[in-house]
Amino acid sequence: MAEAEGGSKKVRERLLRFERESRYLRRDSDDRKVLEEVFDRSTMLAVEELIARKDLGELRGVVRAGKEARVYLGEDRAGGPVAVKIYLTSASDFRKRMGYIAGDRRFGRLPAGSRETVYLWTRKEFKNLQLARGAGIRVPAPLAFLKNILLMEYVGTPPDPAPTFSESEVGEEEYAWTFRTIEALWTRARLVHADFSEFNVFRTDEGPILFDMGSAVLSSHPQAQEFLRRDVSNMVRFFRKRGLGGKDADEWMKGILR
Repeated sequence: MAEAEGGSKKVRERLLRFERESRYLRRDSDDRKVLEEVFDRSTMLAVEELIARKDLGELRGVVRAGKEARVYLGEDRAGGPVAVKIYLTSASDFRKRMGYIAGDRRFGRLPAGSRETVYLWTRKEFKNLQLARGAGIRVPAPLAFLKNILLMEYVGTPPDPAPTFSESEVGEEEYAWTFRTIEALWTRARLVHADFSEFNVFRTDEGPILFDMGSAVLSSHPQAQEFLRRDVSNMVRFFRKRGLGGKDADEWMKGILR
């Protein structure tokens, strides 16, 4: 027991050092408080279990930080990069996201507590990545999940993640890819991303990669078409700001739903 606690302490201290050095975090953040929010005892035990079962070799520094989750650079057992997404069990916004879970026949009874909701959300994102990838849509490969931790393919050149559409120049190729992907999600994967935006698409030399699939719902979800229209409208708006595109959201919707 003492050995396990000592191991957890060492991991925490190493991560705290990475957090302090990370350029992806606000300089005025209370490092230790934030670290405690991410790595509570349950999460630390989950990290250790992933390492013990050889899904994860090492956990490095944070590369993206948000209100609901942080993404860390990790390494697999061979030293290759993996993305380690850790949802904050303290995040209050997850109870507001029940609409993305209710109506999804894959998950049955809704969780009662906030921690259980976060665990289900993690599982949901893993399943959505599997569905999308199985349909030939470019998303990060899902590797494993446990509790509030999701392991995925790392997209970018470590320690930096690939830039998103919001951080890049985009052209006709990215425009065409975007609406082709929204349609492929609907027709082949039977999914709607439900949070499609310029912030959730990586731009790589091999082509765009869609990510952040936690919100995605099945096409049978009661609000699926509402979410689909929102995705389409978001991207029509984004590309128009960049001087691209001719079709409006109604035209795209007719083509996708035909």
